[in-house]
Amino acid sequence: MKEREVVIGHRLGLHARAAARLVQLSSQYKSTIILFRSDTTKTVEADARSILSILLLSAGFGSKLSVRAEGIDEDQAVETICQYLTG
Repeated sequence: MKEREVVIGHRLGLHARAAARLVQLSSQYKSTIILFRSDTTKTVEADARSILSILLLSAGFGSKLSVRAEGIDEDQAVETICQYLTG
C-alpha cells in the first residue's frame, strides 16, 4: 500500500471536468485508488473511479487530500494521480 498527501492545485478544485479526468487516469491502473479528505469533524473517502464520490469530497483549491493505492502498480498510480491533482 502506498499513500501520499497532496494539495489541490487546480484553480476551481475538483469540479466536474477535473473529476472526470481523474476517473480516466485512475481507470488506467489495476490498483485500487482511494482519496481521503479530512477536516476537524470527519473524514470523507472517495473511490477514484467514481465521479460522484469524487465530487462529494467537495475538494476546492488548496484542499489537502490523501491518495492511497493498493495493487501491483500502486507506485505509478499514486505518482500520476498526485501530479494531476497538484495542477
